[in-house]
Amino acid sequence: MTAIDPGDLQAQSRAARKAKLFTRINKADAWFQVLGLGWITPLMKAAAGDNPKAQMAEAWRLLAVPLLAILGFLVLWGTLAPQVQTSLGAVPGPAQVWEQAVNLNRDAQQKAAKEAKFYQRLEARNQKLIAKGQADKIKTITYTGAPSYYDQIWTSIKTVFFGFLIASAVAIPLGIMAGLSPTANAAINPLIQIFKPVSPLAWLPIVTMIVSAVYVTNDGMFSKSFLTSAITVTLCSLWPTLINTALGVASIDKDLVNVSKVLKMGTWTKITKLVLPSALPLIFTGLRLSLGVGWMVLIAAEMLAQNPGLGKFVWDEFQNGSSQSLAKIMVAVFTIGIIGFMLDRVMYAIQAAFTFSSNR
Repeated sequence: MTAIDPGDLQAQSRAARKAKLFTRINKADAWFQVLGLGWITPLMKAAAGDNPKAQMAEAWRLLAVPLLAILGFLVLWGTLAPQVQTSLGAVPGPAQVWEQAVNLNRDAQQKAAKEAKFYQRLEARNQKLIAKGQADKIKTITYTGAPSYYDQIWTSIKTVFFGFLIASAVAIPLGIMAGLSPTANAAINPLIQIFKPVSPLAWLPIVTMIVSAVYVTNDGMFSKSFLTSAITVTLCSLWPTLINTALGVASIDKDLVNVSKVLKMGTWTKITKLVLPSALPLIFTGLRLSLGVGWMVLIAAEMLAQNPGLGKFVWDEFQNGSSQSLAKIMVAVFTIGIIGFMLDRVMYAIQAAFTFSSNR
């Protein structure tokens, strides 16, 4: 009987551990890609001994090159900006914009502290009234101070998600109908072609008048300005989801459709077990496009209608005309871009979660 070499056993054990490690790295890479952190994978593989030279070259491409591009942009911006004179002075460079970002953060903290003190005084007053047996005199007062920069950001995010959810609830069922039925597609397609190119600036006056006429209460769950902006987002952002859903449903393998007929699947079972799983990638592509469109539309709607949010912040600073206004507007521009990127990452993460779960 041939003796087993202990050295071979150790080599096999090391190879097995290394294979498990690379499997874990590859699984983690899927989520790194979702989070925009794909550069971590080659660093981990290099540390694990997988062709370090090639992996470091990949890490350079994924991390160092983008950082150098950003640095080059900042240098170019800082060099050219002072040479452009406007009615508010020279275009601010990176240092001035960063200074205003710090100032907006400080101002937000001060406003938050002021609001907290207001509610503390109100609570102390109410406790005194309760102690005196005058509970009937207790008042609930809402703080009416100016919103901070972070409050305006949060208002815009809530508004875009509300409008986006309404758009999705309308677009996905209509897209499924259009994809399954040529008759429904013939009925819906002309409406898509007519209304898809309409600008939010055209929808906004119509939506404003309708909301003012229909939503007459002053103490409802939503303010009129919120509904106006959200419905405008809905009307402009539902089309990518509708079109991509219809395309995804219509592209389902005909053999699968025939199998569903043989099995005599009900409509609901057919949609949930066959249509949605097959069309999911294109549906999520439409949702990501719709959310991006909705975010752009919202900023324009807030600026035009003077509704609370980042759009109104930009317009107010433009009207303010101080020496710091242009830098604050540029802070808002970067904020809008970063939030737009994060919203897309959120949708991509949800898409990846559904895809990964269906593949397991």
